[in-house]
Amino acid sequence: MHTTSLAAWTHEHSFGQEQIKAGERRTRLVIAITATMMAVEIAAGVAYGSMALLADGMHMASHTAALGISAAAYLYARKYAKDHRYSFGTGKVNGLAGYTSAIILAIFALSMAWQSVVRFFNPQPISFNQAILVAVIGLIVNLVSVGILNTGTSHSHTEEHAQAQHDHAHSDHNLRAAYLHVLADAMTSIFAILALFSGKYLGLVWMDPLMGLVGAALVGQWSIGLMRDTSQVLLDQQAPGEMQAAITASIESRDDNRVCDLHIWAIGPGIFAAAISIVTSSPKTPDEYKKLLPDHLGLVHATVEVHQCEMI
Repeated sequence: MHTTSLAAWTHEHSFGQEQIKAGERRTRLVIAITATMMAVEIAAGVAYGSMALLADGMHMASHTAALGISAAAYLYARKYAKDHRYSFGTGKVNGLAGYTSAIILAIFALSMAWQSVVRFFNPQPISFNQAILVAVIGLIVNLVSVGILNTGTSHSHTEEHAQAQHDHAHSDHNLRAAYLHVLADAMTSIFAILALFSGKYLGLVWMDPLMGLVGAALVGQWSIGLMRDTSQVLLDQQAPGEMQAAITASIESRDDNRVCDLHIWAIGPGIFAAAISIVTSSPKTPDEYKKLLPDHLGLVHATVEVHQCEMI
């Protein structure tokens, strides 16, 4: 057999990772907005001698850096999508970036909690008017960013596809990480505004550190959830039971086929690979079994192993 005749049985393993994703465009836009607001706040803080503005600008700088991780992951995944060193393309870069961002979120939550506890025992004078102005501006910017990154509108899958899988199995974890960063900022601004108004008009200065602890707990919970979901992708956790059942039922619906071994794992956002072992008394070619696989599950790479055995 000539090498050229093998072309019909070979294919690329990029699985669309070389294409620009909608999440990448949204992340870039949010980085531009956040970086602009960061520069304005830092410049204003230096010009007017405002520590509140300067501190919030530096805080926004940390989130700009975190969002930069998401943007870099998209770029890397596209650039090396067809690099043959990656067995199934670069889809898992998405999960790796999401996991890294989850760690940053956890550190941010711990920092918030620590600073809040310190403030409980060592209250600091607060310039309420200036702090409220900064918090309101920050909230507006973050709400705009949350709207841009809203993962609820980020999927291009059909309704049938969406119903077939768990949300965590096909979501863009990189986009979700960026979304959680700006959402954490938005929630921090909301809690800060509530605390500042309580302190200014009701004299409840202790509300400031209390809202800091509430915000830290919420961000910590988000980070744990993101770590859990992204680690499942990075560790090749078996796909949801519904997907396994759909594949098994489809193959076993013909002849006396029996699925004796089945592995399905995510290799990128919304795309899966599968290794399927089949036992049957009347074996067919692997391609015949691949044609039985449901089209809506996001399977982009399937390896089928067939064993002949007299069925009892």
